[in-house]
Formats: sequence, structure tokens, C-alpha cells
Amino acid sequence: MLRINDQIEIQDWELTENFIRSSGPGGQNVNKVATAVELRFEAARSPSLPGPVKTRLKRLAGRRWTGEGALVIQCDETRSQARNRDIARDRLVALIRKALVAPKRRIATRPTLGSKKRRLKAKKVRGEVKALRGPVRDAD
Repeated sequence: MLRINDQIEIQDWELTENFIRSSGPGGQNVNKVATAVELRFEAARSPSLPGPVKTRLKRLAGRRWTGEGALVIQCDETRSQARNRDIARDRLVALIRKALVAPKRRIATRPTLGSKKRRLKAKKVRGEVKALRGPVRDAD
């Protein structure tokens, strides 16, 4: 069981770990030992997460989200299988905690008079610079 906060816990059946051969440090050992971990969390089917959290998690996960609704996290940072496993689980917990925070609604405001004037002045200056870029004429 993976504890996210006081209310949310992820059950073991929702997580699948697959150990694969790793690239990176390790020399010849890399070719023999499967130290990299691929942690798969069935997020779409998870009863632990509320709907809005799943939606935010999908957006945060990006390409780590599969078509079936699973979140796949890979880790091959260290030569230790156990350490890679812990890092992958920590990343999953951090991602879910980030998805738990609902974004604040933006309150629409009007631009100030000063900001409008600055914008128009900058446009005018830029237009003058571009106007000077015309073809060069001979002064005979």
C-alpha cells in the first residue's frame, strides 16, 4: 500500500512493477542485471482518486499516460534495483500530490491606463524602426 495523504492510499493491486535492463552506469553489470524499474499505476480505474484529481493527473503526466489510462514511470538512475523502485514510487507520490492541488481560478482584470500607454508607445517605436528598413535610395 502506498500512502499519499491522510485520505488517499493506493492499493497494491493498482501498481505493477516491471524490472528491465538499464542503460547508464554499471559497466558489464548492465548487460546482466535488470535494475531499471517501470512502475505502472492504473490511474483511470483507481477507486482511490476522485475524478478531478484523475483529470489533473492526466494533464500533468503528459506522455507518461497511456491510452488505457495507466500512468507509467520509469527509473534507471542507480545501479540498485531497490533504490530505483523507491525513486519511482516517490515520483508517483509527488505527481499525485501535485494533482491534488486544485488550481486557483483567475479573476479577470482590466489593463491599467499606464500599461496601455506603454504598449502603444512600444508599438510606435517598433513601427518607426521597421519604417527605416526600406530600400536605400541614392542621393544624387
